[in-house]
Amino acid sequence: MTTEPDTSTWKQTPDGIAIPPPSPDDVLYEASDGVARITLNRPIVLNAINRNVTRLLDAALDQAEADDDVRAVILTGAGRAFSAGGDLWSSLYPDDDPAPDSLDVQMRIWSFAKPVIAAVRGHAVGQGCELAGVCDFTIAAESARLGEIQIRHGFGVPVLITPFLTGQKQAKEVLLLGEVIMPDDALRMGLVNRVVPDDQLEQAATEMARKLASLPPSVVRTNKRLVNLVYEQMGLIDAVRYRDNEALTEFLEAEDTVGTGRQRIREEQGWAAFKRERDRGYEERSLPDRSP
Repeated sequence: MTTEPDTSTWKQTPDGIAIPPPSPDDVLYEASDGVARITLNRPIVLNAINRNVTRLLDAALDQAEADDDVRAVILTGAGRAFSAGGDLWSSLYPDDDPAPDSLDVQMRIWSFAKPVIAAVRGHAVGQGCELAGVCDFTIAAESARLGEIQIRHGFGVPVLITPFLTGQKQAKEVLLLGEVIMPDDALRMGLVNRVVPDDQLEQAATEMARKLASLPPSVVRTNKRLVNLVYEQMGLIDAVRYRDNEALTEFLEAEDTVGTGRQRIREEQGWAAFKRERDRGYEERSLPDRSP
């Protein structure tokens, strides 16, 4: 029997949706049989990523890195989603404590010495889609919904990994249209490695992780590095660090009145009004109901 949380002290959006405060349990870590499991654990808000999640995810990677018995890592989300991306309501709980940059943490996964498997059920959108993308393998459940929907918010690309996972036309389809992508299409595009029934997701991820853990670790590490090196020589590092490119300053600093207007709606009227404005022209069934 699941106990409903006491939300009486939680802060709320302008339209009355209660948002949980940061918790030391926002990311969970466990390890056994050579496999570490890292779980994003904010299921009420579909595991939205804020500074606290970034901080705890980095600490969990520290644990996996320091444990010589761990030879593979599974990254997943609690509840019905992998991650709905960046937390649009993080300002309700100001957080000035030191935290690593979210891009640095995602690129740490990219270069992590041990292979990382993303096990995705439900929504993996925005930063959540990119977080799955920087992992070495992505296994999607049939309920998975991926996409870079942040363009609808008026936001840029947090981690520019998609063009290195897909072809050029498909990358533009993902990044310019901001659609939610069904798992079979994600497999076709190269966003995921495999699609499995929901009730087989954990088993599939565990079997892959244990297979990786059984292999000679130095060779696994070397082969990962070799594959990564190919993409880095193609410009991946410069691409994901595009904010440092002075040639893009004019684009990055330009104000978008449509995006600004949508954020004003969110701040003044709340999630429901923002979602209606954001998703005009898109099918509502494709989108999370309570993403932050």
